[in-house]
Amino acid sequence: PRVCVVGSGPAGFYTAQHILKHHGGAQVDIYEKLPVPFGLVRFGVAPDHPEVKNVINTFTQTARSGRCAYYGNVTVGRDVTVPELQQAYHAVVLSYGAEDNRVLGIPGENLSGVYSARAFVGWYNGLPENRDLKPDLSCETALILGHGNVALDIARILLSPLQLLRKTDITDSSLAALACSKVKRVWLVGRRGPLQVAFTIKELREMINLPGARAVLDSADFTGLENAVKDAPRPRKRLTELMIKTALEKPREKPVEAQAAAPREWGLKFQRSPQEVLPTPDGKRARGVRMALTRLEGSGDSARAIPTGELEELECGLVLSSIGYRSLPLDPAVPFDTQRGIIPNSSGRVEGVPGLYCSGWVKRGPTGVIITTMNDSFDTAQSVLEDLQGGVLDMSPSREGFGAVESILRSRGVRPVSFSDWEKIDAAEVARGKAAGKPREKIVDPAEMLQLIGH
Repeated sequence: PRVCVVGSGPAGFYTAQHILKHHGGAQVDIYEKLPVPFGLVRFGVAPDHPEVKNVINTFTQTARSGRCAYYGNVTVGRDVTVPELQQAYHAVVLSYGAEDNRVLGIPGENLSGVYSARAFVGWYNGLPENRDLKPDLSCETALILGHGNVALDIARILLSPLQLLRKTDITDSSLAALACSKVKRVWLVGRRGPLQVAFTIKELREMINLPGARAVLDSADFTGLENAVKDAPRPRKRLTELMIKTALEKPREKPVEAQAAAPREWGLKFQRSPQEVLPTPDGKRARGVRMALTRLEGSGDSARAIPTGELEELECGLVLSSIGYRSLPLDPAVPFDTQRGIIPNSSGRVEGVPGLYCSGWVKRGPTGVIITTMNDSFDTAQSVLEDLQGGVLDMSPSREGFGAVESILRSRGVRPVSFSDWEKIDAAEVARGKAAGKPREKIVDPAEMLQLIGH
């Protein structure tokens, strides 16, 4: 069987890995829009979390397998359509992730100084489409809307001592911009309370222990939570206890010079829902955010934030919206639920389209960490294997796989990038990084990548 996977992030690679492992004859081709593979492992994981990127070693083994091929620089839906892939392969798996962000839907969100978390993370991680973002870091206070790990990542990058970031694979231009940054206070704002935050304890602990930055948590936000959290699942309990402990701790008596050296601070604000980004007098830039205070209805993860009618304004010159990523439809031939931002499916089988599957964020929505995506992708791969074995798929020998796609791409002037081409780009990045004392210096311009491999 010839199987095609669209997208080379964790969902795509884990799907391919599982099929290759459990079917001795399957051939899997992975298509990727960018010349370079690995999706959010390369472009989403924070530069100061190199250990999370170790999965790249597993993905590289998969890509080097004799029954797997990688074709980068191919945009499915434009360079080749999904029906064309279905003609060429016995099964097609869509694993292209979430390439957009949810919008706030409030006045002023298009003012200068307001950015989506997705674009900001893409900027410091070298995602080609965000390389020219040039965020304005000339203000002292930044406001991040959202209480997830991405929000904490951004706060940490904004407040980290430069010497910590210099040793990472953060891009050169964002390092230069952060070196001139005036930001010294970061507020993370959420609509709900401390029991509903979506970040994990590891990220919170890193933030609390960040050198040169002080946590500002209001003890009033945590009153009575010890009891409320008694019977909560252990991860939620430990996370809440750490927030309570941090809020109640008296600032340790630091020597005067240490206090002077820690002018940076960050804090969590709860039960506030953004209503409007307020403009400067000339109407061009953000100067703050007006928020509705909320009360919670219900409890636990299902609690809803209801506006109380009270309003509050917070001054800030930088607003980062970290309220979630969003998947987009890829091809008119593929059903898409715009409400939920996913491809309607059952165990990864796309509803009403036999032979078409999906895995990862486009299958279940943009939540979870890499391990969640791994399990989800194995689940989809299992569906493909069952359908191959159960005779559900048309196994006619006329499916030529990449042979058929190659002529389509050639006729449209598209030249795919192979995995060995990527390895040349990889080697060049690592060499450039070495010269600067970094693990790598990412190339952020696709044209430069293609030039490097002689395309």
